[in-house]
Amino acid sequence: MAERRVIFFDVGNTLLFPNRTNILAPLARDRQPTLEQWQALERRTKAEFDRGMQDGKVDHSFWWIFHTYLLEQLGAEMGLREALVKNTQESANWDQILPGTRESLDRIARKFRIAVISNSDGRIDRVLSRRGIAECFESITDSGIVGVEKPRREIFETALGTMKAHAEESLYVGDVYSLDYVGARAVGMDAVLFDVAGAYRDRGELPRVDSLEQLENWLRR
Repeated sequence: MAERRVIFFDVGNTLLFPNRTNILAPLARDRQPTLEQWQALERRTKAEFDRGMQDGKVDHSFWWIFHTYLLEQLGAEMGLREALVKNTQESANWDQILPGTRESLDRIARKFRIAVISNSDGRIDRVLSRRGIAECFESITDSGIVGVEKPRREIFETALGTMKAHAEESLYVGDVYSLDYVGARAVGMDAVLFDVAGAYRDRGELPRVDSLEQLENWLRR
């Protein structure tokens, strides 16, 4: 195996997290889920989404499934789903950053070249800049600009080309098995799941971390 030199990061649920207040604005405040309920919905959605991707049967987005479950759980009107999905897919609403993120990225960047590959709306660079971490990365590959989304191999190949990197010397860090892990592995990259919600904690065969600090420890092995 080639020496690892380049690390590519997903953004959503990896570097930045959802602004649930903005996303859930269509819901009354007393109907909004807690963080624990949100993460439970995330685990349930990832399980269904991954199964569907493997079976070739997914015909709607991850967030359509997520908000369907959310509204069912709340007993709320399904007419709100479209607005919730739209809010979730707006990159500006992924602006929550965990303490220590910049410091971890700076430490990782001392040993590896780092970059971003994100399924987004063409504006994820602005959110990363606003949160003070865009400058950590040598390149930012956004599906809204490239025109194809993960797990399509073209977006990974575009990012590798931009970095002038080989797949076998590269690692991808993302949170959805069927998009991030499978997509990266299909082009020959190594991959690790960033699993804050614990969706894959019972999948012992899959490499996973739940924080950037844990990723740093994993990289030292």
